[in-house]
Amino acid sequence: MADRTAATVRKPRADAVRNRERVLEAAKAVFSAGGPDASLEAVARRAGVGIGTLYRHFPTRQSLFEAVYRREVQQLGELAEQLKGEASPVDALRRWLRSNVEFVATKKGMSAALALAVQGSSELSAYSFDRLTKAVGALLDRAVAAGEIRSDISPEDVLRTLVGMCYMHDQPGWQKSVLRMVDVFVDGLRLQSRVDGTSTMAPHGDDSPARKPRGSADGSR
Repeated sequence: MADRTAATVRKPRADAVRNRERVLEAAKAVFSAGGPDASLEAVARRAGVGIGTLYRHFPTRQSLFEAVYRREVQQLGELAEQLKGEASPVDALRRWLRSNVEFVATKKGMSAALALAVQGSSELSAYSFDRLTKAVGALLDRAVAAGEIRSDISPEDVLRTLVGMCYMHDQPGWQKSVLRMVDVFVDGLRLQSRVDGTSTMAPHGDDSPARKPRGSADGSR
């Protein structure tokens, strides 16, 4: 009986889980629009919960920022798996990268507070880098195996390019511009079919070897 009671106490109630998810979704919207100084009261109002409920789930502003960030990274990982089953390889890669633009918008709004949340620790950065690298790596491998994109680009290359595009456009309307650039970038990765039916890709130097499949002796991560 005692074990059953303890298990019941440890398991979150369904309404508590729903409240937490509502707070995270509201925080994503509020922080993206208002940045790190956006009020927690505004988050609570948008979520339809009391400020006390918010603080029970997230006792500090930093804990809420970090939870939103982790949730976004997790959802991007799940999206990559979903897209592998319902979209063509190139379209899956394109749609995943476009979803990342929204993630970067959220992250930009929280950047100052995130810096405080992870100060002195690289765990959060390591978590996001590992999860996102694996997600885009799986999409790249699928597109390369299908013969649709060039093989000499790594997941790290893709993520660095995406971050560079997003942070070079820190002006009103930047997301629309970056989404257009994402399309240009993905189109540039595609192998071009020639008249004779073979495929070609843009030439690269000897210092840019073709990317080996993930999990091989030289390409495992």
